[in-house]
Amino acid sequence: MSSFSQRGLFDELFRDISPGYLVRPLHGDPLPSQIKVDIKENPNEFIVEAELAGASKDNIHVRIEGNVVGISADISQIDSQSSEDKLLRSERYYGQVSRSFQLPVDIDQTASKAKYDNGVLTLTLVKSKAKSGQRLTVE
Repeated sequence: MSSFSQRGLFDELFRDISPGYLVRPLHGDPLPSQIKVDIKENPNEFIVEAELAGASKDNIHVRIEGNVVGISADISQIDSQSSEDKLLRSERYYGQVSRSFQLPVDIDQTASKAKYDNGVLTLTLVKSKAKSGQRLTVE
């Protein structure tokens, strides 16, 4: 079986043709399958950079439960066109994306911070000093 889908094969065959010939109306590509993240660690904290282009900071939600971090965002890229314009192709997307991941230690929620700038969410997640597991004495 070929590794190309029918649509992928079609696009591959006609990619060199001038874009003016095969323009067809298209609105809204699908959202990315998941949020792309970079995670760095130093002795006291984790630094997470998450790519969230098209989201406003009011529509980004970060959830921390122990050592599990969840990020979700509503993405909406607004179309602007006048009544005289005819939309030929739009590759912008809208909807909700989310991602969660587990870190090796619990996170101190009160000391952690989040900052959003130029489409990148930066989380500074402070490692918890409290021991999450305790050994029970067997009586």
